[in-house]
Amino acid sequence: MPFNLKKIEEILQTKLTSEELFKTAFTHRSYLNEHPEYKNESNERLEFLGDSVLQLLSSEFLYNHYLKSPEGDLTNFRSSVVCTPSIGAEAERLGYGDMLFLSNGEETTGGRQREYILANTFEAVLGALYLDRGLNVCREFVNRELMYKIDQVVKNQEYKDAKSLFQEEAQERTGVTPIYKIIDSWGPDHEKSFKVGVYLGEEQWGLGEGKSKQKAEQDAAERALEKIHSQS
Repeated sequence: MPFNLKKIEEILQTKLTSEELFKTAFTHRSYLNEHPEYKNESNERLEFLGDSVLQLLSSEFLYNHYLKSPEGDLTNFRSSVVCTPSIGAEAERLGYGDMLFLSNGEETTGGRQREYILANTFEAVLGALYLDRGLNVCREFVNRELMYKIDQVVKNQEYKDAKSLFQEEAQERTGVTPIYKIIDSWGPDHEKSFKVGVYLGEEQWGLGEGKSKQKAEQDAAERALEKIHSQS
């Protein structure tokens, strides 16, 4: 399919120099299997780079804007916006899904809307932007397209996810820190599912499932919260 660099420039709000770099950023590994003649690599290396850029810039933003917040709160703030559901939603809003190079299999099973593929693409594009235009342009993009929502997250305490809430409850009531263990996993590498248990000592308090370890842990924590509240 044709690649529209001008559209990427409109989204990123900057002039770009390397079309091939950004074409790579939108190349899912599944596309390579069906197109051996394709010259670009997958976006996984750019995703690795973009993840580090995103961690740095989001940490910098929070450090500069929440001057009285301790390290633990800053970590929770960052986790609430720099996570798969959050950056996947922003990638979908920006229209990244429409520009992906995907295999027919991924295409027919909804890959253009799949959260983790979109989140990985968000990071890959950021990695490409860093190589093409540098850190300052990346900072402008991250602050504009992601960190805009942090004030609302903090105000509504949305950064306190199920894992954080269960840990607070468990430590207050029992003095024990929850431990998460993977009980089972299944499916192909690119679309694994996980079952996770959360434990206080040897006792299991919740079981959860999800398309990632993090989601399964959150699901387990939600079940554990229901159990601990039922005992109040």
